Amino acid sequence: MGTGTLTIDLDAVAANWRALDAMSAADCQTAAVVKADGYGLGAGPVARALAEAGARRFFVAVAEEGAAVREALGPGPEICVLSGHMAGDTELIRGRALVPMLNSAEQLARHLEALPGHPFGIQLDTGMNRLGMKAPEWAAVRDLALVARPSLLMSHLACADEPGHAMNPAQLRAFRALTDGCGVPRSLAATGGVLLGPEYHFDLTRPGVGLYGGLPFEAARPVVRLALPVVQVHVLAAGETVGYGATWQAEDEAVIATVSGGYADGLIRRMSGRAVLFADGIPCPLAGRVSMDLLTVDVTHLAEVPEALEILGPQQTVDDLAAAAGTIGYEILTALGARYARRYLGDGRGGVR
Repeated sequence: MGTGTLTIDLDAVAANWRALDAMSAADCQTAAVVKADGYGLGAGPVARALAEAGARRFFVAVAEEGAAVREALGPGPEICVLSGHMAGDTELIRGRALVPMLNSAEQLARHLEALPGHPFGIQLDTGMNRLGMKAPEWAAVRDLALVARPSLLMSHLACADEPGHAMNPAQLRAFRALTDGCGVPRSLAATGGVLLGPEYHFDLTRPGVGLYGGLPFEAARPVVRLALPVVQVHVLAAGETVGYGATWQAEDEAVIATVSGGYADGLIRRMSGRAVLFADGIPCPLAGRVSMDLLTVDVTHLAEVPEALEILGPQQTVDDLAAAAGTIGYEILTALGARYARRYLGDGRGGVR
């Protein structure tokens, strides 16, 4: 096989959801965020596994993602669209029974006019300045919105992965000021917010990256492994170089394995000279630049060159690899390319019925 093998443990995804559900307040529902094609791991299989685990509400970024998740899950589970009701979304929202999280007075007017009586939620901006109505806009439409009976009022924390950050209590206060007394279920916490404690949980938590083994949920079970096949092996003399720009030079005789995978597969160029692959737990550093389809790896110290080297697995999580590349685990996960052969383990039940 000329492509890498991406192994996705659906039972681990489900176990992470159950763990975060157990951390949420007793009277709080736990949803699941499956946007960006299930954080790059396949929204269909991931959503089905999470539904098996007990999730009944799912969040996606756009209506088109919602339609794909509905196709995977069938009728029943609620699918919420974070971008709200965009122009041109009406038929998808109606036909696939999606619930838009309306972000502006304009979206509220569009939704109530196009789909009267259709469920919706409201997203409020409590300081992140990304999505949602600010306080003056919410004050102007609040009475109209509440008469139409939204299913959820939500906001998003900007700094939840930093527990001591002053933004967290400030946004909590702002959210309470905007929503207290509305009589509508509320949601503020994603993965980081779950970890901040019950005062951030309200009626619904909506973990995302923690489901997929990412920080800040340090207790998460690992979800992904990525093994890249060795295409060719070169023996270099001292002084020879490797790759574009000749940035790596052999000090002594060296053995270089060329493996299948590159920035077209989500292994970003910033990993060049920083990332490590593994052969049965033995670290093997990248030699030279990441190219579009290939990596070159120094395997001089191995007794035998294996058929494949692992870049994600027990020795190196998505966050470890992200740290080496100067980025975050979210980017590593969502960039994983379509060329990998995908192998799914489990079905979300994980022995729990």
